[in-house]
Amino acid sequence: MTAEASGFDDARARRNAVVLAVAQALYGATFTALVVTAGLVGAQLAPSPSWATLPMSMAIVGTALTTFPISLMMRRIGRRMGFMLSAIVGAAGATLGVVAIFHRSFEMFLLGCFLIGAYQASASYYRFAAADTASPAFRPKAISWVMTGGVAAALIGTVLVMASVDLLAPVTFAGTWVVMAVLALGGAVCLALVDIPLTQKHDAPSGRPLKVIAGQPRYIVAALTGMLAYGIMVLVMTATPVAMLGCGFSVQDSSWVIQWHALAMFVPSFFTGSLIARFGAGRVSAAGMALLVAAAVSGLLGIHFENFALGLILLGLGWNFGFLGGTTMLTETYHPDERNKAQGLNDLLVFVTTAISSLAAGKLLAWFGWQGVNLAVFPMVIVALALIGWLSLPGRRPEVASGP
Repeated sequence: MTAEASGFDDARARRNAVVLAVAQALYGATFTALVVTAGLVGAQLAPSPSWATLPMSMAIVGTALTTFPISLMMRRIGRRMGFMLSAIVGAAGATLGVVAIFHRSFEMFLLGCFLIGAYQASASYYRFAAADTASPAFRPKAISWVMTGGVAAALIGTVLVMASVDLLAPVTFAGTWVVMAVLALGGAVCLALVDIPLTQKHDAPSGRPLKVIAGQPRYIVAALTGMLAYGIMVLVMTATPVAMLGCGFSVQDSSWVIQWHALAMFVPSFFTGSLIARFGAGRVSAAGMALLVAAAVSGLLGIHFENFALGLILLGLGWNFGFLGGTTMLTETYHPDERNKAQGLNDLLVFVTTAISSLAAGKLLAWFGWQGVNLAVFPMVIVALALIGWLSLPGRRPEVASGP
């Protein structure tokens, strides 16, 4: 049976992967700017220093609360329209953030961040969308191709912050949020080129029940690996700009560190898919967890610029291996007509975890300092490695689904 007869179309998957990589770059630049500025704006507007990271947390709460609804929406109206609408919501959130900064409204700024979180929820499906029409052989590469858009995002996002932080001086950061809105609108235009057909009628339930899909050992490990990889990354990343400012570093210093972190998150995507194809998703995920431990060790060894820089680079590398490994494992646990509910539950779990991590970042930083943030990495890595090891035990080899 040919790939096309099986419902796969690698030519279409390649085209979609390129379009989605560009969309990933535009979304990623918007969100990178959010990462760099949200905590700093929060420190200016929040009633207490311990709430400085709440804007970033609200963005992730927005992601967590809209992830599953967006998946169900795309089941009804398709990937393209769902992606476009969510990018427009992101642009509206950035615009609201501009107004909030001018009026010094912490509550309005939180709402703007929440809406950008919905944009992130949609963007989290770009990698799955690239796999929708891909054959099993091409699927890891399709996912990785999309994630390479983050390389451009890392370069654009941090340069954007440094160039626009005083664009509307004396109101700091307002100009950055104007540019974020423009980038999100550009993403909506780009996403009009996505070509992924609906595969089922939205009014007819199909496939296995969600509890059956989610009860598979491979699904459990894939979801938890993604949750922990993303949760650790967000915990440390969210705290970094605020910690660096507290250690006497400038906004430009933290922007450079976040840029290197973002590059480390996405540059490996050029070869992560090949590594997964050669060594297996479990081993690549385990390597990612080891890198996350190394990142925490770098943070514990000192508060010099090089400690922050090296730690965030290792954090990005660890996230890439851990998260893409988990994503690839997940695509092996469901059939095409089950993908929306399987992916929706996974990303709901991932972003609930990251929301908790981002909220914890501010509290850990305020109560226990930068060391407390880094020490929190270790128990999460131990859990992830134990799960990956459990999956590899003899007799624990689940059946693999036939579609993306």
